[in-house]
Amino acid sequence: MTHKPVELNATIIGLYVGTSRAHWPGKPASAIGKQLTETAQHLGLTGFANDEQADLSVHGGTEKAVHHYAADHYPEWRSELGTAAQDFGPGRFGENIATLGLTEADLCIGDVLKLGSAIVEISQGRQPCWKLNAHTGVSTMAKLFQETARTGWYYRVLEPGMVRMGDEIRRLDCPNSGWSVERVTRARLNPRLALETAAAMAELPRLAPGWADAFRRKAGREYREDVTARLDGPEGGTP
Repeated sequence: MTHKPVELNATIIGLYVGTSRAHWPGKPASAIGKQLTETAQHLGLTGFANDEQADLSVHGGTEKAVHHYAADHYPEWRSELGTAAQDFGPGRFGENIATLGLTEADLCIGDVLKLGSAIVEISQGRQPCWKLNAHTGVSTMAKLFQETARTGWYYRVLEPGMVRMGDEIRRLDCPNSGWSVERVTRARLNPRLALETAAAMAELPRLAPGWADAFRRKAGREYREDVTARLDGPEGGTP
């Protein structure tokens, strides 16, 4: 490692895995309903051994092997949404990992972290979709995720290992200091991003290829991104 990152560490307070199920009549299946596990989980290149994703075209894979969500955000959601969010707590948004003390503002794209005995690298933020609306019962949840950039982030796995609740997460390297997960996620979700900013972010080292390609498209003067189906769901609505 050639960089000397600011030391950051946290403890895993929640570890969640789940299988794909048909949750909503007439809608695609989802594995968003993760369950807390106190059993150590093997983390391989595409995720935890006991976890799965329903639609591998938009979820999972090597660039989105693990989703980490900052439990720090849940009090904000409960305060902002009132009674609709009083049951919101770690694991509610389909994440695999929950911690306190690390947020999108603290970590950067390309950061390398020790996760239990595994080594992982931050690849991208999360693009919220309509399944958040259906899963939480809040019809605007995906849009609120997008507006606040409180989306969590994804890891690619550099070295497989074992992970359990109570394990430490520790940052080992920060090659892209200044390019926080929050900054890059806000840019990815901004439909009016400046062309020069999009072009710069397309070249960000260690950014997931899908996001790098998206920024290249955003750098085109004629490009327009339609996020209606992602946020509102199939046929323009959620159950």
